[in-house]
Amino acid sequence: MPITASKLRAIPFFKGIDPGLFDRVLPYVQEKVYRKGSIIFLEGSEGDEIYFILSGSVSIHTINKSKKVVLAFFHEGDYFGEMALIKPGLVRSATAETASQTRLLSLRRTHFQLLFENDRNLLHYLVEDTMNRLRKANQQIYDLTFLSVRSRIIKRLANWCEEFGNAADPAASVRIPIKLTHQQLADMVGAVRETVSKVLQDMQDEGLIEIEQKMIQVKDRAGLEKWLVNEM
Repeated sequence: MPITASKLRAIPFFKGIDPGLFDRVLPYVQEKVYRKGSIIFLEGSEGDEIYFILSGSVSIHTINKSKKVVLAFFHEGDYFGEMALIKPGLVRSATAETASQTRLLSLRRTHFQLLFENDRNLLHYLVEDTMNRLRKANQQIYDLTFLSVRSRIIKRLANWCEEFGNAADPAASVRIPIKLTHQQLADMVGAVRETVSKVLQDMQDEGLIEIEQKMIQVKDRAGLEKWLVNEM
């Protein structure tokens, strides 16, 4: 599919790129559309592309003792698949699967390197973002080890509130614009679906959240934060 400059500029990663370099890379960007549940790449496969999400959502997961463990969940504006491009021959460290119908932009290694060779600021941006993702991964390991399932769910919701909520009014309710099944949320927090379903029902009964059409609305952010403070 043809890619327009405005479409590519909508991705935060590309906003600061020099216009001349931007025009050189644009012809090599490809757009791809995936149905929900499609595998973009498999853990252990050789990586040759980086992906940018135009719309939809993607889960990054691995299998541990026959159990799916979601390592990250990306949505519109995010990118993924960059680690395997750093050095030729590296394989994918996890599997990428669409969590909804998703439109992606992709760029192969040779053209991705063109960006770095001509704009060192991008390299700094990528390193900083990678370090941030590693910190989140370390925190996830801690949470899986020491926090209860309810606390892990509440922490996930609190992070989404920070991302999608109104910074000017932190007390306002937040509708999280991601459609999730109980199983998908269970995979994210390292729990079984039945336990997650019970926790979500309890939280609805307590007036902390509402769920409509698989979307969660956090009604009491202060209540979530109070629970986390007491738990941790």
